[in-house]
Formats: sequence, structure tokens, C-alpha cells
Amino acid sequence: MQKIEPLANEFITVYRSDTRRGEYAYTPGICVLPGGRIIATLDRNKCATVSDDERGMVFLSDDGLDFRFVSYFPFVHARPFAAGNSVYIIGQKGNIRIIRSDDDGETWSRAVDLAAADVPETQCGNWHASATNVWHENGHVYLVMEHLAADDCVTWPVAALAPVLMRAKDSDDLTRPESWTFASRLYFRNEVDQDKLDFFGVPFYQVSRGSKIDAGRPKGVHVSPLAPVRTCAPIGWLETNVVRILDPGHYWYDPSGHTFHLFARAHTGGTGYAALCKVTENADGTMTTSFETVPSGRSVVFLPMPGGQMRFHMLYDEITKRYWLLSTQATDSMTRAELLPRDRYNLPNNERRRLALHFSKNCVDWCFAGLVAVGDSEIQSRHYASMAFRGDDLLILSRSGDENAKSAHDGNIITLHTVKNFRDLVY
Repeated sequence: MQKIEPLANEFITVYRSDTRRGEYAYTPGICVLPGGRIIATLDRNKCATVSDDERGMVFLSDDGLDFRFVSYFPFVHARPFAAGNSVYIIGQKGNIRIIRSDDDGETWSRAVDLAAADVPETQCGNWHASATNVWHENGHVYLVMEHLAADDCVTWPVAALAPVLMRAKDSDDLTRPESWTFASRLYFRNEVDQDKLDFFGVPFYQVSRGSKIDAGRPKGVHVSPLAPVRTCAPIGWLETNVVRILDPGHYWYDPSGHTFHLFARAHTGGTGYAALCKVTENADGTMTTSFETVPSGRSVVFLPMPGGQMRFHMLYDEITKRYWLLSTQATDSMTRAELLPRDRYNLPNNERRRLALHFSKNCVDWCFAGLVAVGDSEIQSRHYASMAFRGDDLLILSRSGDENAKSAHDGNIITLHTVKNFRDLVY
């Protein structure tokens, strides 16, 4: 039997955190400028060596081998992208924040808040995000941030999030709030009736519904009396990508070109599902978020997707006419929680050391392209990765760890992996 060899297990270390001072690295984001320059971003936890103004970091590389630090930025959960003649980094620190560079990333503007703080500030902030994708079409840029409904969750509040599609013209100054149009909001806990979910194992554990009608404030539930440190929060969605269905033969194709599909990480306690909704652009310029349906008339909330239980990244390649999916491969999510090794982070479905690559013609049927990278142990994770095309290569920036990582979640290195001639993987 032939062994599957990782496509890009070797890596370049873009950043290594100071674990002796309790510093760890998160949220790798990457974009490639038209001239080939690579912009890499990341953030770090607040600790003795990291102030609020220096949570985010920007690195540049022109050869894909050597990266140089150029700037800090005062927010987290960021992603870089090009629009017009500028480069932007967007993320959150309570509010949505954005910075701009007009010299290919060498220098950056001050951070600007984009959204009104229309709910009281909470521990998690009013907005959430990750370094998911950015979609460019017809002179516009589209991306998703997530709005937090209220400060009434005493646990991971993904049930209270709404993915919000944002649209702006490429040629506008995207640091101006008036440049952006925000779609309407669907909060998971208000729209998905957990009591009606049956026959496909969601939620995997008996958990709080995370809705306003719960007795008391929704909270995490211990999944086993023998594993008190492993808890499951109310089910929800987060870390959302946006694509448009481009195949005229697809059931979800919109010939007007004004429907976008949002694919989010599905927190269900299990594996193999992503969460789905759609956004329709209206004639008056507004955008409405709703659920997609199948020919039977049934609404789609959960859609099978390899690695949909962890943050994933989606890109569309015009050359292959394929959507590419970078996600985390699960191998033992059915192991009872109390039997997991001590170095496994959180729930059985939370394995984080195997990055996998898939491609698809329709965003539903995914073909395995290969393992990208595999950590040598549970704490040496390869996860939460972002990707970008650079000629014939696929660049992957991973939130990673080595033997000095605190856990699979709290890694200490940001690593760059290159899949050479990735289009040759299509079959």
C-alpha cells in the first residue's frame, strides 16, 4: 500500500513567539500582490511583552523565502487583501478595524473603526472574525465579519453570532465607513431551532440551546463526568468564507450574479459539517441574508464538508474552474472524551495537527487533493491556515506549533508551506 506523503511538510518560519513570557501566535493571514510580493499577518495574545497596540504584526517577502517585519497594528483576527491601488488589513477589536497601505505594505495608516457599536461592548467585543477569504468581482470586494448579538453567553458565544457580508468598491477608500454596505443579520440561536434537528447527529452532545429561552444564561456542558475539562458550548457558526456559485447548471446558481453563499465553520460537537447561508443583493443596493434551499423546499443549515468543524479557507481558481478548500482533517472524533490523550485539546472533534487540501466544482462534492502538512505530535498543530495563489504555486500560512507550544490551540510559530504546481493535483 502506497503511503500518502504530505504535499508541503517542510516550512519556512515566518514568526516564532516568546513562549518563556507566555506569548503565543494566532490568526495567520496572507495575500499576494500583483507583482508577487507576499504580505503575511498574524496576531498574538496580550501578555507581558505584547501591548494592545502591538497585538497584530505585518511581514513582507518578495522571494517567498525571507520575511521581514514592517509594522504592528492594534487589533486581532485580521486578514490582508488588495483593492484598487491599495492594500488593507481588516480585523476587530470590539469594533471592526482596518488599516491601509499605499506603498505595497511598507507603511500603514492608523487604525479606523468601521461599524457603529450598536450593542454594549462585551468580553468578546461586538464583532468577531478570522483570516477567511476575500472575494473580488465586478469592481467590488466582498468579505464576512461576524456580529455578536449580546453579552449573555458565559461560554464560547458562537450561538450568538451572525455572519455579515460586507461590500465595497475596489476604487473607494475602504478606511471610510461610508464605503461599506453591510448585509442583514441572521443570528444562529434565533434562526435555528435545535429541537427540530434530528436524524443526522446535530448537536453531537446534549448541550444548552444557546437561545434566549434557555433557563438562565447559556453555558458549556461537560460532555462526560469522567472528563470534566472537556465541555461543549451551544452549537453555532463562525469564521465565515464567501463565494459565488459560477456554474449555470448548479441548483444554486443565480443568473443575475447577485447571490453569494457564505460557508462557515459549524460548531456542532461533531465533524464533517459546515454551516451555510446566502446573501442576495437587492435592486436598491441593500443585501439580505437568508437560508438556501434544496429542490424539495427544505432549508439548508448544515452541509457536508471535510474539515467543516474547524476554521477552513476557500479560494476559487479561474484556471482550473475549481474551488479549493484548506481544512483540518479529523481522524478520531468518535473516541470517547475521557479516553483522549492528555495533550489533545478540548473535544474529540478538535484535532488540529493535519492540514488537508480538497477541490470541488460545486462547493458540495469535494475531491481529496492531498495532505498539506502533519505535526509530529498533538501539540505540534498545523491548523487555522490561510492560502493564496502565487503563479503555479499555492502558498499556505499556518498557525503551528513545535515542542515548545503550550497546546494544540496555543501554538508558537507561524509557518509558510508551499504546494508547488498545485493545479496538477486536479483529476
